[in-house]
Amino acid sequence: MNINREIASELNIRESQVNAAVKLIDEGNTIPFIARYRKDQTDNLNDEQLRNLSERLVYLRNLQERKEQVIESIKEQEKLTKELEKKILEAETLVAVEDLYRPYKPKRRTRAMIAKEKGLEPFAQLIMKQQLKLALEEEAAAYLSEEKGVLTVIEAIEGAKDIIAEEISDEASYRTYIRKTTMKEGSILVKAKNAELESVYETYYDFTSALGKLAGHQILAINRGEKEKFLTVKVEAPEDKIVRYLCSHVMRRQNPYTDTVLKEAVQDSYSRLIAPAIEREIRNELTEVAEDGAIKVFGKNLKQLLMQPPISGRVVLGWDPAFRTGCKCAVVDETGKVLDTVVVYPTLPHNKVKETWETIHRLIKKYNISLISVGNGTASRESEKVIADLIKQIPENVQYVIVNEAGASVYSASKLAAEEFPEFDVGQRSAASIARRLQDPLAELVKIDPKAIGVGQYQHDMNQKKLTETLSGVVEDCVNKVGVDLNTASAALLEHISGITKTIAKNIVAYREENGRFTDRKQLLKVAKLGPKAYEQCAGFMRIAGGKNPLDSTSVHPEAYEAAGEIIKQAGYSLEQIEEGGLKGISSKLKNIKEISEKTGVGELTLKDIISELEKPARDPRDEMPKPILSTDVMDIKDLSEGQVLKGTVRNVIDFGAFVDIGVHQDGLVHISQLTNKRFVKHPLEVVSVGDVVDVKVLSVDIAKQRIQLSMII
Repeated sequence: MNINREIASELNIRESQVNAAVKLIDEGNTIPFIARYRKDQTDNLNDEQLRNLSERLVYLRNLQERKEQVIESIKEQEKLTKELEKKILEAETLVAVEDLYRPYKPKRRTRAMIAKEKGLEPFAQLIMKQQLKLALEEEAAAYLSEEKGVLTVIEAIEGAKDIIAEEISDEASYRTYIRKTTMKEGSILVKAKNAELESVYETYYDFTSALGKLAGHQILAINRGEKEKFLTVKVEAPEDKIVRYLCSHVMRRQNPYTDTVLKEAVQDSYSRLIAPAIEREIRNELTEVAEDGAIKVFGKNLKQLLMQPPISGRVVLGWDPAFRTGCKCAVVDETGKVLDTVVVYPTLPHNKVKETWETIHRLIKKYNISLISVGNGTASRESEKVIADLIKQIPENVQYVIVNEAGASVYSASKLAAEEFPEFDVGQRSAASIARRLQDPLAELVKIDPKAIGVGQYQHDMNQKKLTETLSGVVEDCVNKVGVDLNTASAALLEHISGITKTIAKNIVAYREENGRFTDRKQLLKVAKLGPKAYEQCAGFMRIAGGKNPLDSTSVHPEAYEAAGEIIKQAGYSLEQIEEGGLKGISSKLKNIKEISEKTGVGELTLKDIISELEKPARDPRDEMPKPILSTDVMDIKDLSEGQVLKGTVRNVIDFGAFVDIGVHQDGLVHISQLTNKRFVKHPLEVVSVGDVVDVKVLSVDIAKQRIQLSMII
């Protein structure tokens, strides 16, 4: 198999692009670096295409390696034929390879093995070839042996059937047919273990679906219900059709002496050996597909969450709500520095509302707070009312935002938080994190395990290695797309930059603390363990504002500074003008980009990126995303009425719809059927993303169950 050609075909890109990308990956370049600074080699493959390419590269290389192992193993058994080798080499999946290897794979001691040890294999082969010339019992008598433990004719026949059943089970072409037929025509039957028990799985207490029509979220829910012992699950295959198929292939001619025993062996082979294995394989395959889909959705949701626009230039009060232990508050300045912390007790059982107003108003006046970031956890609704009532009474212009605090408690109790805020308790750390989430969501959320951020479904049930790899890739892509300020970025943020490890990230911070701020990107080479390769990978994503070279504040890579200088010179600008707001209109003043490319050796795609960056230096891609909705008053679920139209923020997107925050402390569900009436929607992500600000209409409200049904068809 030509792996690169196969990937090109699968991803619908040219083989030359794959060849270039694979070479760069094998040389140790990261995906963000290749996507941003090696566009000319890959002909503009983006980070998503490159990650898909990298994933398939790993799979196909593992497949190739497994094929070699299987061929070698069969060769050692002296059973490898040219035809078998050809089949193995042409197999397109690991499942197909394992099917072909099955007859030669070392097995635990089976009934067929025991029968072979008793000398019954020749008898089984006679039956298989339908060459018996006498009645079955008469032929069987020839294989009776007290020494080998075959004492009766029935034992001889049963042993032969065991051998035949295993041979049928080991035939790769049969398993391929049965797997496909079961997937195409089979069903899944789900029942309650105890229908009297109430649970979240009641939808599946008596559930049947064609295997091919099962949605990913249904598969994951059924798996969890089975794991928690609420459900029993069975795959029902078209058994009669499968057995007929096996009989037609096993019994190639009629023989009255063998027909009955072969039919029994076929039935036994299917029921005892094939069906349970195929059921496991199909359920594993369905689960894997469902997990891959859920992981993909989780990744897209996470990307949207991380790329939410920062609210910069404002002093924020972070509010971590609680009842008995009080609400922890932290004042954070424009740079993210914590200026003050207090604990207030406006909620039950204390009800110190007036004292809380006085304390918070004093902080607002003292620090010029214009925004309050409120966590959406326990006591959030009660806290919001206290804040909204205060805002109505004071002359200062203050707004508030309800922030998803998922993962804040995980962060506040972490080693990282203890290092960052050694003098604070977990509540104060959590309040600071809630404030910073509003100021710079990306910089704050990278400190938390992505699985704890709460924008996926069934994340604890799926392949954790695959989930972690995908989410880490998303975080890496987002951080590098935005870039970091080398003089202010935390180690937690720096470690996601291309080429930077956790150790190097800590070394950068240590160097900064010891030697003062960076004034030149080249100083990175003085950081311990940061060598030339790591520098090449990271330099373009590290920004230095007010440094020696104005280009250090842009995403232009140091390797292309000469080309950037040529561009600036040809357009009649000076380097210093970059810091004065960018070189506006530079693209219209350039005469010959090709000439610059030939002179500097920098490709035209990279030159276009440089020109775009020089026009708007250090622009933040997050600015294009919808801004959070700021509030001054509070709503309750009781205030909602059918037909009411509201503005909301998409908080989570799942297979069957989207959850939208409309400011009543209970997200409403927009079912996939209510996203639009203009076209068929296969998945909600085609229409909405996390962070989108959308208009929704209230369809129904169930106050008792705290359920809100919404529609975007208005």
